[in-house]
Amino acid sequence: MTVLEWVIVITAVAGVGGTGLGGLIGALFKNDSEKSVSLLLSFAAGVMLSVVCFDLLTEAVEQKPGSAAHVLLVVGTVLAGYGVIYLLNYLIDKGTNHEVKHIDKDHPKTADQLSELIHSDHYEEHKKHNSVSSLFIGGLVMACAIALHNMPEGMVIGTSCVQESPAELAKFSSGMILAIVIGLHNIPEGMSVSVPLIAGGMSKAKAVLLTAVTGAPTIIGALIGYSLGALGPISLALSLSFASGAMLYVVFGELLPESILMWRSKLPALGMLIGLLVGMIMIFI
Repeated sequence: MTVLEWVIVITAVAGVGGTGLGGLIGALFKNDSEKSVSLLLSFAAGVMLSVVCFDLLTEAVEQKPGSAAHVLLVVGTVLAGYGVIYLLNYLIDKGTNHEVKHIDKDHPKTADQLSELIHSDHYEEHKKHNSVSSLFIGGLVMACAIALHNMPEGMVIGTSCVQESPAELAKFSSGMILAIVIGLHNIPEGMSVSVPLIAGGMSKAKAVLLTAVTGAPTIIGALIGYSLGALGPISLALSLSFASGAMLYVVFGELLPESILMWRSKLPALGMLIGLLVGMIMIFI
């Protein structure tokens, strides 16, 4: 396969596969999965942080070595990538949280379990105060938001594959590693889509299928990232820097908070450390 074909395949697995798997888990939800998902997320965060710091940012700076102005440009673009994903997540939260209000003033404002994080424990209460159709609409809104959110994640994978050969992509290259960890990251997002859809009356099979479809924009983002990165050294540096900023938000704004909220223990931090070291091994060996 060519590099572009590899990009499409691994991004489809990460986006459609990861989100669809989350939808399936949401349809077959078990309350005892919080600890496992917490460790999975913290491990993914560590691997992603390793790839960003030891591979993507290093490659971005090396596009014009020895230039202080270039380093500052990379730093500024990282901040831009972080800010764009932060803003996108803010808009998603603003557009969906009103569908899952807390039950009463005494209900904790933070999630201590996966069931609370995706609000599945609230649905019986919601049904008393909200129509089933409002839950269904809330699920559709979340599906659209997740679909939009997946595009920049695809850009990360596409950009990281620009300077890799088909043989490298067949192994644990940075592009392949990012595809894997983004796929893991998409599992809770898929759950947040399928649970309200099923609670709103959609069949489990249709909810899982629709959830998987929300991962399709990841492929579009990958094609955009790959195209931009192939334009030249400066374009590649900017694409890598923007992708790094986006992933740093995913690590520190999503994966780590979610893993800690789901399991208040020291083990998520250990999971991140192990992920960081595993990422280093995959990059340098």
